[in-house]
Amino acid sequence: MQTLIAINIGIGDRTYRIKVAPEDEEQVRKTIKIINDKIIEFKTDFAGKDMQDYVSMVLLWYATQLQSGKSTVLEKDVTEALSKMEGQLNKTLGL
Repeated sequence: MQTLIAINIGIGDRTYRIKVAPEDEEQVRKTIKIINDKIIEFKTDFAGKDMQDYVSMVLLWYATQLQSGKSTVLEKDVTEALSKMEGQLNKTLGL
């Protein structure tokens, strides 16, 4: 069985404690940085919304990038990291 480490991540104004494989930690943290940078960008462009709106905008932006074929190697890495994070969140939450 693979040993997982617990890390705290922040997305928007929330903190989550997730478990990841040690070799995935760096990629997860890079992904979180991209997400938070994009949230800040949307907050600048669309003032007055709440955090859930910004997170939704980032998800829509990212999905659109993937669908339009504009994904780069970094975005593919982000996709993999997000999938791993989703799996870990599901395990942690018992889903």
